[in-house]
Parts: sequence; C-alpha cells; structure tokens
Amino acid sequence: MPSSIPGLHHVTAIASDPQRNLDFYTEVIGLRLVKRTVNFDDPETYHFYFGNDTGTPGTILTFFPWPGANRGNPGTGETSATAFRAPADSLEFWERRLLSFGIPAERAPERFGEPVLRFADPDGMRLEIVAQNHRGEFNVPRTSNVPAEHAIRGFHSVTLAQRVLEPTAKVLETMGYRKIAESENRTRFAANGNAIGNYIDLLVQPQTARGFLGAGSVHHIAFRADDDSAQLEWKDRLSEFPLHVTPVQDRIYFHSIYFREPGGVLFEIATDPPGFTLDEPVEALGESLKLPAWLESRRTHLERALPAIELPHRRAEVSHE
Repeated sequence: MPSSIPGLHHVTAIASDPQRNLDFYTEVIGLRLVKRTVNFDDPETYHFYFGNDTGTPGTILTFFPWPGANRGNPGTGETSATAFRAPADSLEFWERRLLSFGIPAERAPERFGEPVLRFADPDGMRLEIVAQNHRGEFNVPRTSNVPAEHAIRGFHSVTLAQRVLEPTAKVLETMGYRKIAESENRTRFAANGNAIGNYIDLLVQPQTARGFLGAGSVHHIAFRADDDSAQLEWKDRLSEFPLHVTPVQDRIYFHSIYFREPGGVLFEIATDPPGFTLDEPVEALGESLKLPAWLESRRTHLERALPAIELPHRRAEVSHE
C-alpha cells in the first residue's frame, strides 16, 4: 500500500480578468501570490498560485485567468464549493470584512457541528470559510493586511457534486480516505491524520444536470504525495481501476499525475517537493514571471502577449511615495 495521502495539495480554478483575480485573493482574502507563471499547456495564459507565506501544500489555490472567459455552469461532475478554514472565532470578522468590500456573505447551517460562511469570488466561484481550530503553526502571508489571528489557515475541504455516491466513494477509499460522517445527501470523507485540507465532501444530487467549465469553475483538485516514489506507487495502485492515469507531468514546483474519477471530477496527485522556493527566495515569491526552461526562449513574446498586471503591494508602495 502506498504511503498515506494527507489531504489536498492544491485546487486549480478558472478566472476571467487576471488583475481582478489577483486583487481579490491577495487584498480581500489575504493570501500571498507565491508564484506567477504560465499555463504550461497554454503559455499565453497566466497561472497564479496563492497560498500561505511559503505556499505550503494544503494552502494553495491556483488560477488560469482567461480574459473574457464565459462563466461556468454549476452542476454534477465538478467541485461545487471550495472551503477554507479559519480560527473558530473568526467568522464574524470575515463576514464584516467581505461585506465591507461589497461581497455578499451568508451564514450557512452548521455542517457536522462546524459554522460555515458562504460567499463567491468575482467570477462566481463558490467559496466557504469553516470555523475550525487547527493545531500547529501557520505561516501568515507577509503581504496580507488580515490580522494574523483571523488569517485563513489553508483548506478545510472541497465539496464534489455527484449523481451517485458509490463509484467516487470507492476511489476515495482506495486513496486512503474513510467515511466519517453523513447528513441527508452529504457524506464526508477524511484522510488519515489532521493535515490541512484533509476533508472531501460528496454531495449527491441525482436530479441536477452536469456542470460545464468556465470562469468561476474548479478545473481540478490535487492530492498530496510525499515524493516521486509515493506518487508512482499511487499511479500503480489507481491503475487497477479503469481510470486512465496519465504519465507523470513535470510542473516544476511539483510532479503530477491526473485521472478523472468516475463522477467526472478531474483529480491530480502532486508531490510535495520541490516547492515554490525552487527558483525564488521566500522573500521574493511571486515577484517576477517564472517560466520553465523549455519556454525561456519565448519569454519576450510571452511577456508581450500576457495581459499587463500590477502587483497590489507594489501599487500600494507607489501610492505612498
């Protein structure tokens, strides 16, 4: 049996306007832009990585911002909500903060005994903050103006909308997740241990049409593997299903394999190393456009083709000069 999957590595979604996406997740949510690169499969598109101060696995939300992209349509076969965790007494702070930015936020009924705040990003991506204390240190983003005691502590969970439970549940159980709770049409699975982002909720909605991707949709969710060896063991293990697991892909900051689970959601297993300090010191994460070696010869063209953006903290520095 491969080594245990601790939980989520990252979540990757689709946005439309790059500057608006950048401003929302850094200035409103208080995450740090830990890497600014391109979509390796579509290099005239940015790939933004947001997370805690160092981009620890389990805190990383990434985006492909396609300018002018049409909004996606929520439905089954996709991630219907992405939930962050915050300290247990922070929901009132977050509710006030979101409203101060003109972002509607509402308290949802408690979910498995935990308070939940629901809202959406500028592209309509469904987000949640779950009040939950988490033991251990947290690297608060140095670029954030959110008070440290209320800062987002990485992921809590993702909710996957499905027409039926069992096929996806079987894959999760094969990956080491176990069912820990259920209420009406929601079933919660947990990875072993207490890592950030260790919950997956399956929401069964048999009468709901299938969703389709667009701005505001989650493109895929990624789970953690300790290293390359563990990832290959998972590749062999999952190949016992008819899941068509891809060869290993070099994403520079991690290595990846992909497969589509039976309900339709694209899953990835990504290695923890090498991490985001591979090509930038921690003090300068996200400051410059980073390209893989095979795209460096196209740098001048890509820098001209990519939309102009301004880093929020640089804008603030200029305004105070």
